[in-house]
Amino acid sequence: MKTRLFVSGDLINGSALELEGDKARYLGRVLRLRPDDEVRVFNGEGPEYSAIIETMTKSAVTLRIGDSYETNTESPLRVHLVQGVSRGERMDFVIQKATELGVKRVTPVLTEYGVVKLDTKRAEKRREHWQGVAQSACEQSGRVRVPLIDAPVPLKTWFGDGPAEVDTQLILRPGAGTALASIDPPSTKVCLLIGPEGGFSDTEYDDADIAGFTPVSLGPRVLRTETAAVAALSVLQSKWGDLA
Repeated sequence: MKTRLFVSGDLINGSALELEGDKARYLGRVLRLRPDDEVRVFNGEGPEYSAIIETMTKSAVTLRIGDSYETNTESPLRVHLVQGVSRGERMDFVIQKATELGVKRVTPVLTEYGVVKLDTKRAEKRREHWQGVAQSACEQSGRVRVPLIDAPVPLKTWFGDGPAEVDTQLILRPGAGTALASIDPPSTKVCLLIGPEGGFSDTEYDDADIAGFTPVSLGPRVLRTETAAVAALSVLQSKWGDLA
């Protein structure tokens, strides 16, 4: 498979695209590509394009944009993942795997038992970092639509705003009497709520119930937060998405 890069800006057949910084160094120093080598580029808003390396220096690369290519890598299932913020690599793992599994949007939420505390400045930095993780996961997985990563918000605040245009709202809860795999298919999209390392408090489960969320389980075992995200998304895509 051709090297794929997420880039900013418009992509037009025949136009030139300048890359600097990390992306230029990645092409030249890591992949050791040279002029006339071909890569694929996408900007998250449409198809991917072929691109030929025209010039290359130590710090910059010029690409010439070629033909566009339609892909079939976006899932027909619309999933909005609302994920309790967990520590460092665990949250990165969830963002990465959720992207690979076709999620359209991820909202990180701060919960009562969560161990991560973020002020406004740090929250925006984490959002930018997670958006970069999602972009890299799209490059690897073949996706052309990068999922939206929201800035972290308190769960109670998010409940107050409420998800829009959702007919299936699910919250993972160990011991719940309804299995995730038994849920009826959605007519619009699925909003899936998963807790952090410490899980949700009773108050948060009550708030979810008031907001219309159905508690569902993934079986008899208690899964780590990052395992639960991968398992739940895999079940949803297997039943109603493009893993069927």
